[in-house]
Amino acid sequence: MDQCLDSILSQTFDNFELLAINDGSTDLASSPLITRMEQESRIRLISPGRVGLVAALNLGLKSARSPLIARMDADDIMHPTRLEKQWNHLEKHPECALIASQVRLFPAALVKAGFLTYIEWQNNCLTSEDIQEEIYWESPLAHPSVMFRRSCVMALSGYRDGLFPEDYDLWLRMNQAGLRMEKLSEVLLDWREGADRLTRTDPRYRRSAFDRLRGHYLAQEPRLLSGRPLVIWGAGRPTRLRARHLMDRGFKPVAWIDVDPKKIGNQVWDIPVESPLWLQQEPKPFVLSYVTARGAREKNSQRLQKMGYYRGRDYLMIG
Repeated sequence: MDQCLDSILSQTFDNFELLAINDGSTDLASSPLITRMEQESRIRLISPGRVGLVAALNLGLKSARSPLIARMDADDIMHPTRLEKQWNHLEKHPECALIASQVRLFPAALVKAGFLTYIEWQNNCLTSEDIQEEIYWESPLAHPSVMFRRSCVMALSGYRDGLFPEDYDLWLRMNQAGLRMEKLSEVLLDWREGADRLTRTDPRYRRSAFDRLRGHYLAQEPRLLSGRPLVIWGAGRPTRLRARHLMDRGFKPVAWIDVDPKKIGNQVWDIPVESPLWLQQEPKPFVLSYVTARGAREKNSQRLQKMGYYRGRDYLMIG
């Protein structure tokens, strides 16, 4: 926490208040950090006892006196100009509700290839359009990298508690509400990796929780409610089980698309399995590509674009 606190107090933008939410820490009471916090006028320590992450986040929102909120975790490190650059962006762009930044994982020895691939993808989701069109693939924002307008999040009743990732749920609700989210093309946060990360230990961050959450918001997606025939790319069992979260809400595809010749021509749940060439028709159906095998996302996107399909308008990639 010392590194984190030093990085915050060393910001080039110093007109801020730091709300330190002590969520029932057992070792903080005797820590020299308490003395440091009490001596620093910009820090307000709030100790509600053990209330849990979502309640602590909402307590911070309710206690804040600023219209802008910068999220931060106690084991990460801000770059010196983070607050200044994000504050300037929101000042210059009143239409923007949230601004994030690119992030760097550390320490390098603990970063595994899979997580690094995810961060590379996330760091390339920069524009509002990128975030809108990629949001069903994965969470496009690192939670401790964001700064947002408090009024926008409070209008959505803050963070929701449940068996799902609370940050991804908030991004999906903001997207559904038409709020503009963007990202600076600059690394302004060092994001600490470790075996005790909540995404590794908490059931709210399991793959099944993400799948349920995506199904919930896809069922409210205007592009799926437009009346266009729906097609799901991927007829394998793992894909079908993930797509089931959407289908159980009344969205039945007119076809599955698959490249495996052994599957083409079969019926799955009374729905025909077709080859990608079947998509060469007018009017175009709306395609949800659920295939997540390494390299398949890029190949499917290229195939669709060659057939005149546009990302966001005619198809979405689903994680």
